[in-house]
Amino acid sequence: MKNYARAVVIGGGVVGVSTLYHLAKSGWTDSCLLERKDLASGSTWHAAGLLPLFNMSYSVGQIHKYSIQLYKQLQNETGQDVGFRNVTNIRLATTKDRIDEYQHYAGVAKTIGVDVNFLTPEEIIDIWPLARIEGLIGAIQHSHDGYIQPSELTQALARGARIYGGTIHRNTSVLEINKKPNGEWQVITNQGEMICEHLISATGNFAQKTAKLLSINIPVIPVEHQFIVTEPHPAIIERHEKGSPELAVLRESDGSWYMREENGGLLLGPYEKDAPACYVNGPDDESEYELFQEDLDRLEPHIESAIKRVPAFGEVGIKRVFNGAIAYTPDGSPLVGPASNMKNLWLNEGHSFGITAAGGAGYHLAEWITEGESSIDMLGVDPRRFGPYAKNKFLIKKNEEAYANVFTVHYPDEERIAARPLKTAPCYDRMLKKGAVFGQSFGWERPNWFAPKGVKKEDHWSFRRSKWFNFVADEVSHVASNVGILDMTPFAKMRVSGPHAAKFLNKIFASKIPKENGNICLAYGLSQGGGVHSEFTVTKESENRFYLVSAGGYKGIDHDWIKKQLPLDYSVRIDDLTTQLGVFVVAGPRSRELLQSLSSADFSDEAFPWMTSKDLSIGLAYAKVLRINFVGELGYELHHPIEIQNCLLDTLFEPVSNIDVKPFGIRAMNSMRIEKSYKMPGAELSVEYCALESGLTRFIDLTKTDSIGIKNLINWKEKGLKNKFVTLEVKDIQDMDPFGNNPLLYDNKLIGRSTSGSFGFRVNKSLALAMVKPDFALVGTRLQIEILGYRYSCNVIGDSPYDPKNLRIISA
Repeated sequence: MKNYARAVVIGGGVVGVSTLYHLAKSGWTDSCLLERKDLASGSTWHAAGLLPLFNMSYSVGQIHKYSIQLYKQLQNETGQDVGFRNVTNIRLATTKDRIDEYQHYAGVAKTIGVDVNFLTPEEIIDIWPLARIEGLIGAIQHSHDGYIQPSELTQALARGARIYGGTIHRNTSVLEINKKPNGEWQVITNQGEMICEHLISATGNFAQKTAKLLSINIPVIPVEHQFIVTEPHPAIIERHEKGSPELAVLRESDGSWYMREENGGLLLGPYEKDAPACYVNGPDDESEYELFQEDLDRLEPHIESAIKRVPAFGEVGIKRVFNGAIAYTPDGSPLVGPASNMKNLWLNEGHSFGITAAGGAGYHLAEWITEGESSIDMLGVDPRRFGPYAKNKFLIKKNEEAYANVFTVHYPDEERIAARPLKTAPCYDRMLKKGAVFGQSFGWERPNWFAPKGVKKEDHWSFRRSKWFNFVADEVSHVASNVGILDMTPFAKMRVSGPHAAKFLNKIFASKIPKENGNICLAYGLSQGGGVHSEFTVTKESENRFYLVSAGGYKGIDHDWIKKQLPLDYSVRIDDLTTQLGVFVVAGPRSRELLQSLSSADFSDEAFPWMTSKDLSIGLAYAKVLRINFVGELGYELHHPIEIQNCLLDTLFEPVSNIDVKPFGIRAMNSMRIEKSYKMPGAELSVEYCALESGLTRFIDLTKTDSIGIKNLINWKEKGLKNKFVTLEVKDIQDMDPFGNNPLLYDNKLIGRSTSGSFGFRVNKSLALAMVKPDFALVGTRLQIEILGYRYSCNVIGDSPYDPKNLRIISA
């Protein structure tokens, strides 16, 4: 075994081998893979081999799409049969909500180029004659879907990796991993030592053991998954003898199972609600081709459901039951990307649909490693979307929940309840008493909306206007007419200081940071290619000391991005203040009057202008007060020591003559930010769109050619922008609004997609923010938008339809 490689992949399942294949194919021929036993001897060997394109995530959808394309041509490329069967796949629906889910998914699929066909019950039987149609109202079909043989696929990828120059070492166990002072990795194995520049973990069920070797947290714990293989059925044998096509993969979503043919019989795979987590500390070191004892009692309701839908399943005996581990994460999506706080350490872990994802995950991770970034937005699978809270019992509860909900309807506003509440601000109980219905962000509880007295504090998820719609409308109305309080304690907060702090921030951000103490700016960190990686508000506190705030849900990503660019001479220091400081947004036309009544400070426009900050006393409490907000009204953010939060909150709610103060939640905030055309990371701001396409021209200084991404942004501009940010008004809509990822069409041709959407209560319009081809971005252009399978007319309107001149913010 050679002792140096540019990249080392640990793990010889299909995901790890795909990663090596794509690294070698990209030109990194000095890459190798280490596998403790034989290739595909972990979860890969007992996988059912399904290739479901269906996924509500924009990131995962593109990953799966690439995989199918790769698998179709891999045999020709390598000469190795992968056992791909393009039998298509059918997902059944028995409820209107399920059809809504399929329609929403079909819109997402259209934006990434995946075809979805809708079927009537009669058409289902034409394709799947062994099924019964009682209770069915429809289905969707993926014509490019099917299944594959996992072990053969792995061997084909391995052959391809070797063809392109990659090296595979089997029976090579990793015993120790160390980070060398020069940044390289030392990997000690039972076959010798390996030094590498980049280290990639694709260890599947062994993720917890890998995490201990690396002294990091990898939020992956497997869950047991069973499937049943029957004896051959005469009807299926007869179909084969007649030359009839193989039956499609069938999914009874509302019964929570899948079924396909297997050697003349049927294979049934249920997703039950009480499947236990396993390998909590990792498998035994000698584990290979391992299965657990089957537990058919757990599967009984699903077996009954399958027999009811496909009577043939109950007419033959069981040949074998498989019960094996499949890796899960708290949200069910994999971890593909950089590890936190470790340079050149990459994860390709937590693949609950590893066969489907392997090709795309390997490709986009290799692209990220070799090119510096992926060509698609990977936020949905970025490992840093979880924090250090995601471990131990939290993982067990959330991963079991994710498994149990594989086939449940996934609403755009859903908030799963397991392992909650976990992280709460001191004001949690007070907000609860005021009617808060909570969601979570990066483990934090935060109010989504407030139930009035007499209304049950229970969330309602829907693809249409939910039961909270009118309550959110009331919250928006109150903020626009009086004063609202929003808890934004989950904001990610840090202080950057040191003799080179200003120089450092000017280097990493695409615009100039504030020069005057107390001034605030919006600062954007670009990706290397010129897309948008992160958004911060930057406040200059004093010479070489700055206060940075970013989205709470992206704390792990944003803070890691900054940390990995710190100079090595310790001239810049970072202090994470997220858990030390709480944040209240105080917004509305009477917010100045409220704060003025509670403080001796001067809140006038002249003394306290927009985009400035002051350290002030508010009653008995004190706070760093930033005159900035995300809702488009006169307003302030009060950043305060967490220990005085309740004192400050009580002060804000003290009765003041003629001023009515009420809380509001994230859903009201989102509606208001869309009325102002305010952009969000992960939606309008993405590495897939350059900063100029996202409408950030006034925030970007193209003369800062030493700053990250600026040179490539200039090149992007010179080659021509392919997208443009717009605001849309949706016409004649009744009970639904855009969610984001809705297709936009002109003359039946796809010309863009919505990135966010909501009803705008202050302007009384259904609105969408979107990226479209520049030719269709002129104000007044009439387009069509697809929402739940319906096409609505929509017009491009001017940005910030509510208060376009910002008079309510700046000079209210």
